[in-house]
Amino acid sequence: MRAVVDTGVLVSGLIRPRGAIGDVLRALRDGRFIPIYSTAMVVEIVDVLGRPKFQVKYHIQPDDITVLINLLRLRGDLVVPEREITACRDPKDNKFLETALAGAADTIVTGDDDLLVLDPFEEIDILRPTEFLARF
Repeated sequence: MRAVVDTGVLVSGLIRPRGAIGDVLRALRDGRFIPIYSTAMVVEIVDVLGRPKFQVKYHIQPDDITVLINLLRLRGDLVVPEREITACRDPKDNKFLETALAGAADTIVTGDDDLLVLDPFEEIDILRPTEFLARF
């Protein structure tokens, strides 16, 4: 299965590895699906995890960020979106739709209501982590 996992799920899985969100990260680590990602997504992950409040509150170290990015690179497919999408009510989330289309993803995994309301988007399912995990 090819899936775009949004930044919120990846970050939450790193800082709170219990439950469904942590299970998504474990499934990624175990190679149970192919993550589709773009440079814009990597930039956002590095930005969010590099914020001082995350580093202090959750003890995020630079190595933690490196491990997550390397895991995406090892298991995933980097794509370069060519089509600009403006369908999401939160413009910052359009990058996940663009990445999913460019990478022929089966699904987008998110907890973000701005994306969830679009399910399905051009035949790509948009699922919460628990719904995504139920498909294995």
